[in-house]
Amino acid sequence: MHSDARACIDRLRLQPIPGEGGWFRETWRSPGVVRGGMLAGLPEDRPAGTAILALFCDDPAGFSALHRLPIPEVWHFCGGDPLRLLLLHADAAPEQVLLGADLVRAQVSQVVVPAGTWMGARLVENGRFALVGCTMAPGFVEGDCELGRRSTLMDTYPEQRAEIARLTRAD
Repeated sequence: MHSDARACIDRLRLQPIPGEGGWFRETWRSPGVVRGGMLAGLPEDRPAGTAILALFCDDPAGFSALHRLPIPEVWHFCGGDPLRLLLLHADAAPEQVLLGADLVRAQVSQVVVPAGTWMGARLVENGRFALVGCTMAPGFVEGDCELGRRSTLMDTYPEQRAEIARLTRAD
């Protein structure tokens, strides 16, 4: 792991993201509550919103494995090197988004990932780390994150086999 990544993890008091990879810390959880059943597919009470900081780096555990969430998630680029985000939509063509600070070179500072979309991210080649913020409304609750299975995703999105292999851990 690059020393800059380690310094950020320590400075921000980040912890490993279970299953997904990378490091994170929840920075906000709304005191407001969305009651269970108010939104389709969300039977339990949940916070009105949540936010985290997440860091991905050149470490073997430093990529975001393909996963999906039942509600939209907004990714915000905060700093470091660009991050490639793969989005595997259920009803549209796969999409690659380059999160970064260089807007002139087609990097984006923010992207909304629709509910149910498979998402995974890794640094650009020779990158040290990328720091992002992720915001959800209604907020994240335990059990929301579904990790993708490599074999199933490769069968469903055969044209993305190489990237799926990079963004999954063994089944």
